[in-house]
Parts: sequence; structure tokens; C-alpha cells
Amino acid sequence: MSDHYETLGVSRDASTEEIRRAYRKLARTHHPDVNPSPEAAEQFKRISHAYEVLSDEDKRRSYDTTGNENGSAGFGGGFGGFGGGGFADIFETFMSAAGGAGRGPASRTRRGQDALVTAQIDLKDAVFGSEQTLHLDTAVRCERCEGSCCEPGTDPETCETCHGRGMVQRPMRSMLGTVMATEACPACRGFGTVIPTPCTECSGQGRVRTERPLTLRIPAGVDDGTRIHLAGRGEAGPAGGPNGDLFVEIAVRPDPVFRREGDHLATTVTVPMAAAALGTSITLDTLDGKQSVTLEPGTQSGHVETLHGLGVGRLRGSGRGDLKVDVVVTTPTDITGEERELLTRLAEIRGEDVVHGAPQQRGVFARLRENLKNL
Repeated sequence: MSDHYETLGVSRDASTEEIRRAYRKLARTHHPDVNPSPEAAEQFKRISHAYEVLSDEDKRRSYDTTGNENGSAGFGGGFGGFGGGGFADIFETFMSAAGGAGRGPASRTRRGQDALVTAQIDLKDAVFGSEQTLHLDTAVRCERCEGSCCEPGTDPETCETCHGRGMVQRPMRSMLGTVMATEACPACRGFGTVIPTPCTECSGQGRVRTERPLTLRIPAGVDDGTRIHLAGRGEAGPAGGPNGDLFVEIAVRPDPVFRREGDHLATTVTVPMAAAALGTSITLDTLDGKQSVTLEPGTQSGHVETLHGLGVGRLRGSGRGDLKVDVVVTTPTDITGEERELLTRLAEIRGEDVVHGAPQQRGVFARLRENLKNL
């Protein structure tokens, strides 16, 4: 009996991924669809069996311990000596033999995998919706063979090992004697046919990888993490199988001016102290164009002005949110002498004292000193 590790050409401490890579490399060389020689078919059986054992944690552990993937070192001693698994394995063997006989060959045609890609958009695209073109690296149906996997002008041939059934039977010893176990044919992998002349474009897969453009309609109201589901726009399946689905995850780039708060937008404007005191009108560049915002006299820092209907379009519903304008009143720090005199005069008029350049409310003694000076 050959050593499974030697068959795959890996060390005994090889990881599962290393075993998988070794199996794929050897399978591409010895697969009956690629190499029709009897020696290759026999080697492919050994490779497949070795991979089946070493890729299963329980079977590998048993194989490393006893030299037998069924967990038994021989046929002696107790019920476990017959096939290694006791009544469970015997039951499974009979079920396999009974059920396998009614199964037909497997289909090469399978559904393609789903795919997930990310679409980077600006805040404006999320507010109003937009269309973008994505370039997808994906699997598409092979145009040369139209998904048949065969070189044009050729067809699959019936497997000589299983005669098209896709299943083979092998004798297996059990406590009840020798039974016939049914399993997938290793020569055709259960398909019932082999492809003697694979398509040179897709190497017998029926699909090829390529980059294709996709026009994506982005609805208004999407946000970071929103996923758009496009049924049937994923990878093409093997042997002409149907496409999987495509999921597009939205990533919104940060905007330098506006921030999002649910269906609303928010921004901050700074207003000079005098303008806030006297009232003013400012022009704001919004995503809808220029908008005039009027501030009443005496506007304070922290005041929020609301512009209705200038927010984000609602993803589930109609209309749009609002635009919130946060007002910050700024105090001048670098003032001229003339400006200082004017501010000091304003403080006097308002009954405020200025100490070290900062206005304060005048106390009782300060007003008494001023009255004595005027006597």
C-alpha cells in the first residue's frame, strides 16, 4: 500500500492548504480528461484517494496513528476490525450500495459562484443617485465551445470504466462478509463521460476569466455598507451552468464640506461677531447649487438653520431630508488700535468694563469711582 503523503509529494506535517495545492497540481497532470493513458487513470485514482484521506481531519488523524484512515490497524479484534468503523460504517456501506445504485451520472453543469465587489462613490451620488461603470474580473461562458467544454467539432465520450453510469462498485469486507460499495467513478469523477479533446480556450472548463464592464444604477439614499443585489450577474458556472449573483457594496467617500446624519446633511459656517450681532445674509454652496441663508440679529454660536428638502434622497420612500447649517460666531483676535477703541466704546455704552482688553460687567465700586470723577 502506497503512502498517501508520498503520493501527493508532501511532508507529514504539511498544512491543509499545502495538501490542497499539491492535489490540484497533480490532478491537472493525471486527470483522464487531460491524460487518457491507463497509467494516468490509475495514478489519478491514487492521488484522489490520498487527498480524500489527508484533507479530512478525522481520517488523517486515524491514518497518522494506525496507518489506516478508518481508524483500525488490521482486521483483528472486535466489531471495529471489519472496515474500522463498527456498525456505523457497515450501515453506511449498505446505504451507499443501495442508494448509489439508483443514482445516475452527475452533471458537469453547475451554478456559478456569487461575487462581491465594492463601488466607491461620492456623497453627491448617494444624495441624488447615479450610474457608474464597474470593471469586473470574473468568469464568463467560453465563446469558443459555448460552455460545452469540448473543442468545437468534438463531443464527450462515454467513460469506459463505469460505462456511462458515473458510479462503480468495489468489494468491501465487513463483519457480515464481503459487500459491494458504490462510489463515484474515479476515471470520470462521476460524470459518466470523459472529454478526450478539451476546448483549447477554456481548458475544458466551459468558462474563462476576463474583465467585463457593468453599468450599475445607484439609487438615491445609499450609504456606507449598502449592498445592491444583482441576480444572475455573478460568475458563469462550469460547463455552461447559470451565473451566480453579484453583490455590490457601496463605499461613500468623505465629503470636505458636508457630513451625513441619516437622511439629513449637515455643514458648519462661521460668522463674524459683528455680522452675527447685526444680522446678515450668507450665500452657501450646497449640492443643489447656491442657496441664501438669512441670520437674524443676535445669532449665537450653536444656532442651527434648517434648509428643508436639501438633504439625502430617501432610499425607501419619497422626498429628501434637510440640510442643517450649524452657525459658529467668531471673535476677532488680531485687532487694530481703531478697532480696539470702537470695541471699548461699545463696551462702555453697554455698561461693560474692559480689563486687560476683555469686557466685563461693571461692579458697584467701578460705577462709584466714575461718579466721583464727574463731581
